[in-house]
Amino acid sequence: MNFIIFDIEATCWEGRPPSMTPETIEIGAVKMDAYGDVLGSFQRFIKPVLHPQLSHFCRQLTNIDQADINRAALFPRVIEEFQEWIDIWEEDYLLCSWGAFDQKIFRQDCRLHRLEDDWTDAFINLKKQYADIKKLSRPRGLKKSVEMEGLEWTGDHHRALPDASNLAALFRQYLDVWRY
Repeated sequence: MNFIIFDIEATCWEGRPPSMTPETIEIGAVKMDAYGDVLGSFQRFIKPVLHPQLSHFCRQLTNIDQADINRAALFPRVIEEFQEWIDIWEEDYLLCSWGAFDQKIFRQDCRLHRLEDDWTDAFINLKKQYADIKKLSRPRGLKKSVEMEGLEWTGDHHRALPDASNLAALFRQYLDVWRY
């Protein structure tokens, strides 16, 4: 079994206007085996189709440059590369993210582009499980959780690969405790 510890960044706006639909703009992932060994990493930008121009708020939050998004491939091509990297047809895998948002947006983007989304069913919400493990009254953010474990945060927060890498370090701390 390979664990795909992933994070996405999505289009966003200050105040989350209800009429704006978020789309994935960056995928970052770390592939880890059952022993906690890192087998590789994945990072790609994605050009959104509904709102191709990133909001000022989104650029400030993520530090993603509009030029990177303009040069990026569309979701269908990037998600095919991601699925090939995971090796969903040959390997047992489990998608792992901090919260359910990432899975929800993947499914939403698959529907938007008329792609199958059943490959996202093999999923666990590490944020919820971590709150259960630590007996927290309410879940805390990823960065705070990483730091509370005595781990040093590395890379830019709200960038997909650094967030996934930090989550992978936290994941390794409880490798034999996660439920799936």
